[in-house]
Amino acid sequence: MSARERAGDLAVPPVDVARGQGRRVNAVIGGGTDGNELLTSMTGAVLIVLLAVLGITILRIHQLIWLHLFLGLVFLGPIVVKMASTGYRFVRYYTRSPAYRSKGPPEPLMRLTAPIVVASTVVVFATGILLLIVGPSGRGQYLFLHRASFVIWLAVTAVHVLGHLVDLRRSLSPTNGPGAISGSSPGTAGRWLALAGALVGGLVLAIALIPQFAPWTANAEFLHHH
Repeated sequence: MSARERAGDLAVPPVDVARGQGRRVNAVIGGGTDGNELLTSMTGAVLIVLLAVLGITILRIHQLIWLHLFLGLVFLGPIVVKMASTGYRFVRYYTRSPAYRSKGPPEPLMRLTAPIVVASTVVVFATGILLLIVGPSGRGQYLFLHRASFVIWLAVTAVHVLGHLVDLRRSLSPTNGPGAISGSSPGTAGRWLALAGALVGGLVLAIALIPQFAPWTANAEFLHHH
C-alpha cells in the first residue's frame, strides 16, 4: 500500500468533520426557546440565593457593609446575563420569530412589572457603583436614590420572582424541564459557560475593588445611626 493510500485511510471524511463541528456549536449556542428559558431560570436561581444573602447584610449593614459591597459587585455578572436572556426573548418575540411567537408572551403581570424591574435594577446598581466611587463623604443624593430604588426594586422583584416560581421549578427539574441542567441537551455547555463566566466576572470585579471598600468600612458606625 502506498503512502497516499495509507493517508487516505486515516483521513476523516469531510461530512464527519462538519457533523462534529455542528455538534460542538450546538452544544454551545443550541437550545432555542427552551434553552433560553433554562438559562433565564438558572440565572434567576443564582440571583435568588445572592439576594437572600444580600438581605442579611442589609439587616446588619453596620457590621456587614464589606459583604454588602462585595455581593453588590458579584451581582453584576448574573444580572447582565439575566437581562440579556430575557431581553433576547423580548426582541425575538416582537420581531415575530415563529419559535418565540409560538411559545407565547409572559403573563400580563410579568410584562407589567418587567420594565420596572429593569429600570430599578439599573438605578440600584448605578447608584451603588457611584457611592463606591465617591465614598461616604460624597454620598449626597446618591444614598437616598440608592435606598429608594432598592425598596422599589425589592418590591417589584419579589412580585416578579413569585410569579415565576412555578416556571422556575419546572425549568430546573431534571425530568420535566425543557432540558436537564446537566446532560447532553442542546446548548448545555453554552449555558454553563455563560453562568460561570458571569459569576467569575463578578467575583474578579469585586476582588479588584476591595481597596475601595475602606472608606465605607471605616464609616460603618455612621451607617448604624443613619
